[in-house]
Amino acid sequence: MKKLTVIGAGGQMGRWFTKYFAGSDFEVTGYDTETNSFGKDILVSESLVGAILKADYVVLCTPTRRTPEIIRLIAKEMKKGTYLIEISSEKSKVVSSLSKMPDKINPICIHPMFGPGIKTIKNQNIISVPIKDAKKELTVAKTLFEGANFVTIDAIEHDKKIAVILGLTHLMNLVFANIISKDEKMLLTEKMSGTTFRVQKTLAESIMTETPELIETIIANPEIRRVAEELWKDIGRLLTSVQESKTEEVIEYIKNCQERLSKHTDLDESYKKLSKMVKSVEK
Repeated sequence: MKKLTVIGAGGQMGRWFTKYFAGSDFEVTGYDTETNSFGKDILVSESLVGAILKADYVVLCTPTRRTPEIIRLIAKEMKKGTYLIEISSEKSKVVSSLSKMPDKINPICIHPMFGPGIKTIKNQNIISVPIKDAKKELTVAKTLFEGANFVTIDAIEHDKKIAVILGLTHLMNLVFANIISKDEKMLLTEKMSGTTFRVQKTLAESIMTETPELIETIIANPEIRRVAEELWKDIGRLLTSVQESKTEEVIEYIKNCQERLSKHTDLDESYKKLSKMVKSVEK
């Protein structure tokens, strides 16, 4: 039986990975500086080095900022042929550390695009970032996460795309959540609200179940600056145009946006999906 260790097994994603692998052909060991409670069938390691010495696979579910340093700490101690799998949401610094590992270790650099609430890996998106041998790394990842959809992309492009996919959505929803959290008449607001507000509120609240550390890491992605500045600038421009009664400018902005979106998306279908979402949420 193959031995697999999850470092950071007490965190939300750490717990998901320990449970996922414990249900397959692995002997799973967990290590976490905060807790020793990982659920049944999970062995507990008392030390970081002890956790990885005999492992065939090591999965890092550690805070993104600490991951490069942990890679440096454990790579020398890991046995030959081990697969080191890391899942952080920002790749540039992590990729640098993975590239410098001894040749005896096989890096697998992935970014699961799902949270710990999912029940099955089937059809979930996982981003794969090549380090040394793209084909081999992808093959191993596909074997470990059978049924998932894989997208391969380099670290720089990954961080640029994630700035929009995660960074911008988290930034907007964090500020939205902060504003509604100060509403002292929320019951009245909810009674008055329509579809759009209910969906937006649900989305913002679900994002707020993530740890403050993870949210901070996501919005600290250096690549977010470009899109965040565009957001800031456009909000300012729209507000100014509205206040100065420049109706045509605002309508032009909206029309251009609709035209660009319509090239890739059926907007009417999107509206139908929104209605379905609300119905399923409010059953």
